[in-house]
Amino acid sequence: MSTLRVGLRCDAGPRRGVGHLVRCLALAEEFLARGADVSVFGTVERLDWATAELAARGIPLLPGPESAADLVEAARRHHLDVLVLDSYELDPAGAGAVRAAGVHTLAIIDGDSRGQVADLYLDQNFGAELPRLSSGADLPELGSTAALPGRLLAGSGYALLRDTVISARPPVAPPATAVSRPRVLAFFGGTDAVGAAPVLTRVLAATGHPMDLTVIVGRPEIEAEVDDVAPGRGQTIRAVPPTTSLPALITEADLVVSAAGTSTWELCCLGAPSALVCVVDNQRESYTRVVRHGLAAGLGELPELTASGVAGRAARATAARTLHGLLSSPQRRATLAARAWSTVDGQGRARVVDAVFDAVRVDARRY
Repeated sequence: MSTLRVGLRCDAGPRRGVGHLVRCLALAEEFLARGADVSVFGTVERLDWATAELAARGIPLLPGPESAADLVEAARRHHLDVLVLDSYELDPAGAGAVRAAGVHTLAIIDGDSRGQVADLYLDQNFGAELPRLSSGADLPELGSTAALPGRLLAGSGYALLRDTVISARPPVAPPATAVSRPRVLAFFGGTDAVGAAPVLTRVLAATGHPMDLTVIVGRPEIEAEVDDVAPGRGQTIRAVPPTTSLPALITEADLVVSAAGTSTWELCCLGAPSALVCVVDNQRESYTRVVRHGLAAGLGELPELTASGVAGRAARATAARTLHGLLSSPQRRATLAARAWSTVDGQGRARVVDAVFDAVRVDARRY
C-alpha cells in the first residue's frame, strides 16, 4: 500500500473548546507512527499552545472547508485517502459527499451521528456500545446511530489518547495513600469555555479540608476570578495557564476535579481519582454512565452549581460534601482510581487506526 494521506477536520477555540482537536491530535500521532501523511483542516483560535503542538509534530494546519462541496474539493486537491470529521457544526451532508467522491470517511460522534453517512463511526464514550440509559427527553437524541450505514466503533476501548498520556500511564493502578494536605488539580478543558473553574474552586475551598490546589485557567478573565477566591485554613490556591505537562500534573495529584468531556478518558487511563462535573448537555449521558459505574465521583451539573437561591446552595453543599469525603479518604480515592485505570488501557487509537487501514485494504482489494 502506498503512503496513506489522511486529513482531520476539526476546530478549536475559546467558544468551541479543544476536545475535538485533542482527540484528532491523538489519531494524528497514531497515523504518523504508521507512516501516513497527515494534515489538519480547521481553525485554531487564540490557542498558541495548540498550534505549537501541531507544529512540533510537523502537522500542517490548513483552512477548514465548511460546505460539502468545499470538503470534497479539499479532499481532491490534497489527494486524501481518508478524511476524519470531528465537528458538531459542519454540514452533515459533508461526510456522504466526501465518501461518494471515493475518500474513506471516519465520523467522530458523541451519541448523535447528525445524519452523517460515513464508512466508519467512532463514539469513544463509556458505554456507547450499550443500550441507552433512558428514553426520557432529558438525554440527548442519538440521531440515526441505531441504523448507521458504516461500522460503529463504540465504547471506551476506542478512547483516543495522546502520546504524552499513554507514556505517563502507570503500570498498575495507584494505591491508597494517606496525606494530610492532598494535592488537588482542577481543569475544565483547554479554554474553560463555560467558566467552571471559579465555581469549583469556591466549592473546593468550602470543603474546609486542607489542600494544595492547582487550577488550570484557560483565559485571563477566568484567572482573575480564581485569584479572587479566598483559601481556607491549610489551603493554598495556585492558578496556572494551560501546559503540555498536564499528564504529569494529573499523575502527581491526589484528586482531580474536571469536566466530564474528552479529558475523562485521559484521567481514566492515568488512574487518576477524579470528581467530574457535567458542564454541557452533550456530556450528560457519558457523565451519568461514568459516575454510575464508579469510574469517578459525580459533582452534578454546572447550571445546578451556579444556580441562585436554595437550590444552588444545596447543590454546592452536596458537591462540597462529596469532595470532602474524597479528600479525607485515601481508600475512596484508590477505589475510583483502580476502576478508572482498568477501563481505559491507552490502546484505543491503535484500534481505530487498525479499523481504518482494514477498511482501506478491503476497498483496495475490490478493485
